[in-house]
Amino acid sequence: MITSRTAVVALSVASVSAMFLAGCSSDSGSGGGNGKIAFIQGVSGDEFYISMQCGIEAAAKDAGVTVDTQGPVKFDPTLQKPIVDSVVASRPSAILIAPTDVAAMQAPLAAAAKAGIKVVLVDTTLEDPSIAVSSISSDNKGGGAEAFNAIERLSPAGGKVLVISTDPGVSTADARVAGFEEAVAANSAFDYLGVQYSHNDPAEAARLVSAALAKDPDITGIFAANTFAAEGTATGVRQAGKQDQVKIVGFDAGPAQVKQLREGTVQALIAQQPDTIGTDGVEQAMAAIDNKPVTADISTGFHVITADNIDGDGAQYVYKSSC
Repeated sequence: MITSRTAVVALSVASVSAMFLAGCSSDSGSGGGNGKIAFIQGVSGDEFYISMQCGIEAAAKDAGVTVDTQGPVKFDPTLQKPIVDSVVASRPSAILIAPTDVAAMQAPLAAAAKAGIKVVLVDTTLEDPSIAVSSISSDNKGGGAEAFNAIERLSPAGGKVLVISTDPGVSTADARVAGFEEAVAANSAFDYLGVQYSHNDPAEAARLVSAALAKDPDITGIFAANTFAAEGTATGVRQAGKQDQVKIVGFDAGPAQVKQLREGTVQALIAQQPDTIGTDGVEQAMAAIDNKPVTADISTGFHVITADNIDGDGAQYVYKSSC
């Protein structure tokens, strides 16, 4: 993790620096103009956000600015808000952030924007994203639909399916669930058992899955809507001895999920492109700082990783544990 708050602009990008400072000074001094960008993760230590950090660091280096990366230990707005408040007080020129709740993080980030800090939403969003100069995320709804398509291919005869998500109010996870629900509704061979929330806790996800399998022992497929849900879902299915019956499709592709894929506990992973989200985020932040045109909404793609392609073209989409 990068924790240094030193703001250094490389001499090799002096022209960019001059534009950068001029843009901030025209903001009546409210933006800072110190060559520093803050990246506030949804949760620290998660390979998705580490991979995003790698993209941010590479793009920031090219732009001649430094990055201060912080994140809460849990995906929780009560933990993320104090970080935002502290970062705003340090007056970076831009904040790239994955808000942990669409409502709870609205006011803190509106305050940042009001202070002249350019806000870029990466991954998750807000109820009113207009306070941000750009919002960048995966096609989460499409990814949720693709998760059902994968289960459909694995269990063509149909059956009962369940979703394990994180918490309601997380924009990306909600979109994935919506995409899955729309897709399953179009196939009458499947019986949708609804969504349950694991609160980003693998142990809770395992407990929910164990309880669901006790109630409906003939479940054929489970969609786990994020990394921690996938980890716990695999554990619950394994503990129930249902590996041969229950097909699991997980969202995200961290090392733990890839290990489960190789072991056959998880049958498919919907991998995002967090490094691309990070790179795009810095590019939009720098454009805003330099008073250049920005793209308000950017949607990045996803890739389905299976045992058949994990050692081929799927390998490039596995998330990183470090930069």
